[in-house]
Amino acid sequence: MTERRLARGELNYPDIGATEHGGSPAGYRKVASRTYLGEGAAAYHRVAEGILAWELQRRSGLRVRTESGVVVPGARVVSGFGVGPFRLNAPCEVIWVHRPAPGGGPQSAGFGYGSLPGHPVRGEESFVAEIDAQGRVFVSITAFSRPSNWFYAAGGALARRAQRLMTSRYIEGARQLAAGES
Repeated sequence: MTERRLARGELNYPDIGATEHGGSPAGYRKVASRTYLGEGAAAYHRVAEGILAWELQRRSGLRVRTESGVVVPGARVVSGFGVGPFRLNAPCEVIWVHRPAPGGGPQSAGFGYGSLPGHPVRGEESFVAEIDAQGRVFVSITAFSRPSNWFYAAGGALARRAQRLMTSRYIEGARQLAAGES
């Protein structure tokens, strides 16, 4: 019997896993954001745990359907925005995951996922919570992408604006998590 997956197909871009180390393939638009969120281990753990439970996506207003309630390598997720027949779905597969390390000290936790057929772009995005040696907490969001077809390429300026909007919503979700807001 064949396993039924939430989304079909395979990852559809080069340099799979490049966001884990901040890289991106040639010919892809890269976006990187690092935002200060606050201080302390408690804030870091709230953000890290939220990232690893799809909370940035949910808090940004996306409808999230996933094969796993927590982020694990290989899990597939379909995020969507819009209403009814005007909903745009974005299927992805988790490529890498870093969980919080026991104990204190500088560390990071988060994940990267990549586009599957049906996503409006081809590429990868990562969400990482960080705490530095001074106890400052940051969220880093890194993405590289290009349109998946001519239709999405025609809306280039609109697509870039939508990506900036989503990044700002992810950051606001991380701020809420850091502050302990439900």
